[in-house]
Amino acid sequence: MRSVQSDGQTEPQHPIIRFNPNDRRHFIGGSDARIIMGDDQESLTRLWREKRGEAKPEDLSDNLIVQIGTVTEVLNRAWYQRASGLTVKDIQKRVRHPVHKWMAATLDGTVEQTGAVFEAKFMLPWAFTEEAAAEKHMAQLQHNMWVIAARNAVLSIITGGGKWVEIKIHADPLYQHLLLTAEKKFWRCVQSGEPPALFNIETPRPRLEAVKVVDMSPSNQWAELAATYLRTRDAHGQHELAKADLKRLMPEDAKEATGHGIKAKRSKSGAISFEAQATEGPHASVQ
Repeated sequence: MRSVQSDGQTEPQHPIIRFNPNDRRHFIGGSDARIIMGDDQESLTRLWREKRGEAKPEDLSDNLIVQIGTVTEVLNRAWYQRASGLTVKDIQKRVRHPVHKWMAATLDGTVEQTGAVFEAKFMLPWAFTEEAAAEKHMAQLQHNMWVIAARNAVLSIITGGGKWVEIKIHADPLYQHLLLTAEKKFWRCVQSGEPPALFNIETPRPRLEAVKVVDMSPSNQWAELAATYLRTRDAHGQHELAKADLKRLMPEDAKEATGHGIKAKRSKSGAISFEAQATEGPHASVQ
C-alpha cells in the first residue's frame, strides 16, 4: 500500500500511514516488537494469529494499568517538557520504515531539539527500578528508533508512587540488527502460516546516567575491600611517590638502570617501567 500526499508529490522518507490505526494486522509496531523479543511463547503465538487475522486483538479496555497510562500521557508529556525545557512534537504520528514496509511505529512523540523518540509510560511503584523499566521497554524503543532513524530515545515514566523518571536510551546497532532479524522471521511466519518460536535474544543492559546515592554498609564484600583499601592507601601513596622520584633519577640517555633489587627500562616512546629483581643468594657467582 503506497501513501500519497495531498499535493500529489511522492511520499516523504517517513510518510504518515494511511490505514485504519486500529487494524494492526498489516505491520509490526513497537509494542509488537516487545512481544517478538520477549520470552512468552503464548503471547508470541497469539500475536502471530492476530496478524494472520485468525484471532481478534486483545481487548485492553478493562486493563486498568493500560488505561491509566493512556489518560496520563498528556500529563506525562507536559511534565517532561516542563522539567527538560524541550518540546515534544509528532504526537501520535504513525510512520513506517522507508524500506521495510511491514515495519511501522505509532509515536508518543519526538523531541524537537534532539530528534529523540519520546515514549510516555505509567508504571507501578512496587520494586520499580530504572534498569528494569529500560529493559522492559527496550525492544519498543529500539524498534521505533530504527523506523525513524533516530539515535536516541527518551523514556518518560510516571509511577503510581507519585514519582517522575526520565531515562535516556541510545540506539544499539547490534541489538537493532538482531531485532530486525527476529521481526523478519516473524513476518515470514505470518505470511507462510508457520507458527513462530521464541528468538531468545538477550536484552542489552542500558547505559543509565548515574544519579543514585547508595549505602553499601550491608555488603560484606564491600567491607573487606574497603578495609584493604584503607590499610594499603598510605603504602600505595609512598609507592607512587618513589616511582616518580626514581624516574627523575634515571639518566636521560640510559635505556636500563638497575640496583638494589629493581630494574628500570625505558621504552622507545620514552616511558619508564619498573620490575623487581630476584635477590641473589649467599653463594651466587659473581661475574
